[in-house]
Amino acid sequence: MSDENQKYWYNLETGQVEQGYESPAIDRAGPFDTAEEAARAPQLLQERSKKWAEDEARDSDWGSGSGR
Repeated sequence: MSDENQKYWYNLETGQVEQGYESPAIDRAGPFDTAEEAARAPQLLQERSKKWAEDEARDSDWGSGSGR
């Protein structure tokens, strides 16, 4: 059994926390170290997505002179 099979995953289809590879990879988000962290996956994914979008927007504006 691999280490990741001991971790927790959030099932994007059912909204349930799973331990190990219970569902197809396309339906899983993770891995997470704890079940509690996996349960917060939707919130964590939203926060990360927002940060990535902000970073990308900032990178797109780099050198454009819009920051004057």
